Amino acid sequence: MNIIKNKKYFLGFSGIIVVLSIVMMAIFGFKTGIDFEGGTLWQIKGDIAAPQLQSFFENNLNVKNITVYPEPSSQSFLVRSNDISEAKHQEYLTALKSNFKNIEELRFESVGPTIGKELKTNAYEAIALVLLGISIYVAYAFRKVSFPVKSWKYGVITLITLFHDVIIPAGMLAILGKKFGIEMDTNFIVALLVVMGFSVHDTIVVFDRIRENLTLSRGKIDFDEVVDKSINQTMARSINTSLTLVLVLVALFVFGPVSLKYFILTILVGTIFGTYSSIFIASPLLTIWNKFSRV
Repeated sequence: MNIIKNKKYFLGFSGIIVVLSIVMMAIFGFKTGIDFEGGTLWQIKGDIAAPQLQSFFENNLNVKNITVYPEPSSQSFLVRSNDISEAKHQEYLTALKSNFKNIEELRFESVGPTIGKELKTNAYEAIALVLLGISIYVAYAFRKVSFPVKSWKYGVITLITLFHDVIIPAGMLAILGKKFGIEMDTNFIVALLVVMGFSVHDTIVVFDRIRENLTLSRGKIDFDEVVDKSINQTMARSINTSLTLVLVLVALFVFGPVSLKYFILTILVGTIFGTYSSIFIASPLLTIWNKFSRV
């Protein structure tokens, strides 16, 4: 399979998906969870309707700035409000059980606004530091392969592919947040970090084979041919490794707990596009950079 010859199609496809993801994020933004905004998220199940539940909180319990929306997969309701203390939490729960039948508390999370802001800052810093650290490591690891492409370029291209692998799940979350009210929380950040780790592993495998073949060819074979040969030698391994993970993630998404469904979906989408970028994006970008650096 001549991937380098057809690289414009692969790069074009990724370019369209990345641009669409950025546009979706710009238009819809993210619906941030209480992890980042602060407040209380309460999941309640029982014989009650959403309007009735909201009215009870506002009129009977005198809780302001509250939003109640259904969670169809578990047939429950998510109640979001300002920060509720543990004492008030127990008081409200007792009142609910006294006034409605079969009330069951599935989840209760409360985060102060200061902690939420700190978590948001730490999450963004973690992603930035991981991206920077990985690119520096790759540049160092390939320091002995400086011809025809400088070692630091391997690091920069790894950074570009990681951006590709992160931005697509982020665009997906922006759409899900707009359509279904899915929130961005710390689980989503953890999922992105997992995706980056898996993706860079796949990319380094391909780059390492390129390094080996460059050493063996000793400049006698065209760089594009070396890259294409290296991709084809590692493609089966990359796809098979990713496929085993994808099958596990699909099973977890279908049969796993509701609370982790979108965490798993983020890793699933990131894994698929991470495998794609390792094969069809990272190495073709090396050949393009090599070509333009000689012009």
